[in-house]
Amino acid sequence: MGALLRSDSSVADTPRKLCADPVRVMIVDDSLTVRTVFSRMIKLEHDMSVVATASTAESGIAELAAANPHVMLLDLEMPGMGGIEALPKILEAAPETKVLVISSLTADGAEATVKALSLGAADTMLKPRPGGFNDDYRSNLLGKIRALKGIKPEEAARVVATAPLTRSATKAPQVVAIGASTGGIHALNLFLRQVPKNFDLPILITQHLPASFIPVFANQMEMAADRQTVLADEGVEIQRGRIYIAPGHGHMVVRKSAGRHVLGLAYHPVKSGCTPSVDPMFETLAEAFDGHVAGVLLSGMGRDGTEGAQSIVAAGGTVFAQNAETCAVWGMPRAVTELGLAAAVLPPAELADKLIASAGASAWK
Repeated sequence: MGALLRSDSSVADTPRKLCADPVRVMIVDDSLTVRTVFSRMIKLEHDMSVVATASTAESGIAELAAANPHVMLLDLEMPGMGGIEALPKILEAAPETKVLVISSLTADGAEATVKALSLGAADTMLKPRPGGFNDDYRSNLLGKIRALKGIKPEEAARVVATAPLTRSATKAPQVVAIGASTGGIHALNLFLRQVPKNFDLPILITQHLPASFIPVFANQMEMAADRQTVLADEGVEIQRGRIYIAPGHGHMVVRKSAGRHVLGLAYHPVKSGCTPSVDPMFETLAEAFDGHVAGVLLSGMGRDGTEGAQSIVAAGGTVFAQNAETCAVWGMPRAVTELGLAAAVLPPAELADKLIASAGASAWK
């Protein structure tokens, strides 16, 4: 088993006063350099604390109960038990811990990372090349860690209780559109596995992911849904029974042309700063399908999809949102819940059941 470094060891270069409820972080990586760099980045923050580090998955699992981290940084490529093998054991031993996977840039790394995200890892960071631990990387890493700590259950309960969940569909859906980000791949797997094969409406998916991961992600969705997936491109016609995936380098948009619904790609900046973004997908679908849209927002940080959801509801469509208890980050679903746009706020599989029950006879083949 690898050596373990507890939070009271001298990892930080300088002492600093912690806030009352710091984010407790555990680092599991076989590289001493990576563990040291990550530890120094984190321990400079007043609202974060490194509670443990481990050089193997085995020693990390052994220390989980004592460390009780909010967030674990997990390398997937380690000697002995690798991160993929360890992940289910970690999530079983510490279901409240959010796992941030540190992945390589290789094709094998992309496949392993998407698999880890489908198994329940919350998010991913690409491991930088030598010299790549710069200020931008540090800012991105710390932002993800803070987001993954999440909100307190009592706060989530207050938001759901006060949200006016009175929206109901006025138009039967002809298309399903799903937006997701952090924690979304696991939620998508749960949602799509609940959708029967003879539910025939086309499904459009925008998932925030690095562009190099999108082909692997599309294959993952095809297996989960047991139906053909198509990467969105200019001029692709939307057909029933298929899934369409936004590429990593642009927004998936929809227009009506000569009686057909076709996809397009857009590259304009959006308020959320995301590429691809959920908002252009939702907004163009609401117009092209005249409101006959069921929009679904799954786990993710930020507010991407909120403006698009308003367009769907204004056009007579329906929006569904994942609940706080099952989200890795209750950001995107929270935003539409607070605005009273969500017709239902439920776990992913139950959202699928709700959507299917309300879709009507025309949704089936």
